[in-house]
Amino acid sequence: MKMEQERGISITSTVLTFNYEDHHINILDTPGHQDFSEDTYRTLAAADNVVMLVDAAKGLEPQTRKLFEVCQMRELPTLTFINKMDRPAMNPFELCDEIEQQFDLETVPAVWPIGDGENFKGVLKRSERVVYLFEKNQKGKTATAKKVPMDDPELLSIIGQNLYDQLFEDVEILDEMGHSLDTEKLLKGDQTVVYFGSAMTNFGVQIFLDDFLELGRAPAERSSSIGTIDPGRDEFSGFVFKLQANMDPRHRDRLAFIRIVSGRYERGMKVLHSRLGARQINLNQAQKLFADDRESVQVAFPGDIVGLNNPGLFSIGDTIYCGSEKVVFPGIPSFSPEIFAYLRNPNPSNYKNFKKGLQQLLEEGKELKSRWLPTCLLSCTSPRRLVSSSNLRTSGALVWKNFRCGSASSDKRGSRQRRSDPSGRWPAAV
Repeated sequence: MKMEQERGISITSTVLTFNYEDHHINILDTPGHQDFSEDTYRTLAAADNVVMLVDAAKGLEPQTRKLFEVCQMRELPTLTFINKMDRPAMNPFELCDEIEQQFDLETVPAVWPIGDGENFKGVLKRSERVVYLFEKNQKGKTATAKKVPMDDPELLSIIGQNLYDQLFEDVEILDEMGHSLDTEKLLKGDQTVVYFGSAMTNFGVQIFLDDFLELGRAPAERSSSIGTIDPGRDEFSGFVFKLQANMDPRHRDRLAFIRIVSGRYERGMKVLHSRLGARQINLNQAQKLFADDRESVQVAFPGDIVGLNNPGLFSIGDTIYCGSEKVVFPGIPSFSPEIFAYLRNPNPSNYKNFKKGLQQLLEEGKELKSRWLPTCLLSCTSPRRLVSSSNLRTSGALVWKNFRCGSASSDKRGSRQRRSDPSGRWPAAV
């Protein structure tokens, strides 16, 4: 989205797929801002592992605490990447302590930073006792870090006496008092492995990815109406966890993101739609996405995320499946609204498009409310039912259609004027 590029933030969840070291990785990049946390809640339903990205200067933020409650509820394995170490940062021990205290979670630093900000020299990979030296790199370029063994005398001349002494002191504390890696605790969500680096310069990312392939959980089984569905099950099954319109502004398309739970997707295959009474539909033109690029998918497997063109068949939480037994996966939770807004149609003659846009918002998980407003009706001329074609009785925003506030009167010259609500609380005429 243009606003995401301008402000450097994530507003909507994005699905990225890529291959790394003979592994296929799906990344569900979620918004970090609290205003968009519900999109993140839904996306977590499709995840098998969680990467908690922490700002080294700010530490844990309120929305991180809210989202982690969902991770713990689902017992998702969590790896932590503390980012922006090339800027002024909190003490790494304080960052680890904050995670442990806030989430009741054991932290196991796999790497340890050497300095921060302008004095950031690199990280020590504890298992290898090797220092990876930091070198500023252009955004998006492949980083090649120089390695120096911890016991190499050259290290002292590179990082300086103060950081050298601090490093050995920190490592001694970690070895004596820190937690040891327990894979069982990690997979149950009771422990997190911590990494430090600078994602903008790609420093520390390769170390993280290498460990993720070893520590991360493979696609997991999922409960359903017929029992637990194992990824190795032959029959295809999957569920919709996200809808998004206008991902390609040139075509004004709408995509349904499907998380494959079991079986094998093949282009053109026929599946059954649980919510539509086991209606048969064809799955054509599935896509995988990476940034603005799209690639047609011929086959996909459990754990993969594919995007399907949505002509109005899919809603969030829908299940699609193959086989004689009807499969329904648990629905995705909805949450009480936290942001409220008035939606107004500036052009009444364009009502059909306005109504279509509202319907798309509803299908994407937004909640709209339609009701009479007695306070306003006292001064209305030609009052009309809000969104008269349907009664959207959910909680969220007020939708205004052809609604006129104020009353009409004539002055001595015969001209008509509208007396607006003096408080200014209600929208102007549309």
